[in-house]
Amino acid sequence: MIARHATVPLWMAEDDLNLNRSVWKCIAISLVLCVPMAGCAVDAQARAQAAESLATSDPGFVEFARELQRNDGLDEADVLATLAKAKVQQGILDAISRPAEAKPWKDYRPIFLTDKRRDDGIAFYRANRELIERAAAEIAVTPEIIVAIIGVETSYGRNYGSYKVLDALVTLAFHYPPRAKFFRGELRQLFLLGDTHMAYPIEEMVGSYAGAMGWGQFIPTSVANFARDYDGDGRIDLWNSLPDIIGSVANYFSVHGWEQGKPVATLVTRRADAREISPNGLEPVYPVEQLEGWGYVPAQAMDPAELATLVTLDGSNGKETWMTFRNFHVISRYNRSPLYSMAVWQLSREIADGVASAP
Repeated sequence: MIARHATVPLWMAEDDLNLNRSVWKCIAISLVLCVPMAGCAVDAQARAQAAESLATSDPGFVEFARELQRNDGLDEADVLATLAKAKVQQGILDAISRPAEAKPWKDYRPIFLTDKRRDDGIAFYRANRELIERAAAEIAVTPEIIVAIIGVETSYGRNYGSYKVLDALVTLAFHYPPRAKFFRGELRQLFLLGDTHMAYPIEEMVGSYAGAMGWGQFIPTSVANFARDYDGDGRIDLWNSLPDIIGSVANYFSVHGWEQGKPVATLVTRRADAREISPNGLEPVYPVEQLEGWGYVPAQAMDPAELATLVTLDGSNGKETWMTFRNFHVISRYNRSPLYSMAVWQLSREIADGVASAP
């Protein structure tokens, strides 16, 4: 079974308290809708009354449920009964307002590049070498990148979050206007995940404050698009099946265009006469030879035709300029911050070095 984590209700705004009060009214509804009754079915009138009751308490829920019924064929009353189980949590709203990626590199790096995370990654790789290397070979992804992602995301499965995924997505879809549209889409996808993609009931799944699930922290659309049943048991379990976890992370990188054996990043020396350029994002668009001609000299010899871009970070010893390549951009598909991509890549190098030096 999925591990359970206790959650403590935190302070709620007045609107949220009204929602919480409505949950008591909805309990009876959800029991009628969800508990099988011998010899009888819930009739249409009872279901209509349930929807009407929830419409009075939270019209946003009903609008959402009707969209899923109209566009996706789900039953409105069943969706409402599930939504009634969610708890809006102020802690989720607080967490999304202070992401680690807002820190400078000199403060961000020590969070993820620790001796313990490196050593645990080496131990995890050694303990699961056959599985990791088989998945990496079959899916064409560098094995230490798989391990580094799991290390950065959840410390190798030790901390995949303490929030119920349903609570997180309902809170953000209905109470966080800056990204409500995005999280409404993720909540919709959560309801659309079929039996293969849902190893546990919706209300039991636990993850991050943003609704990311399992060791690899897949949001529902990532589960639908990239997760794999790598152990072949007919379902995808991102909490308790190491083959599914490792195969899914590897597949994510493969689908996003990971190029086996190609570079990720290299430090550059900036000449005094270097041309000022301001790259737009992490997409590699400049040939290496062009960047060199503009005054950016890589620390190691690179293919002159390889496409790259530049990333400047605030390091502990001042500004660091990096030449980054397609694989760096692929890492950023997991998290669009260049700090995140750099942390994953540097951790992967330390893990690879440690594994290679093993007797």
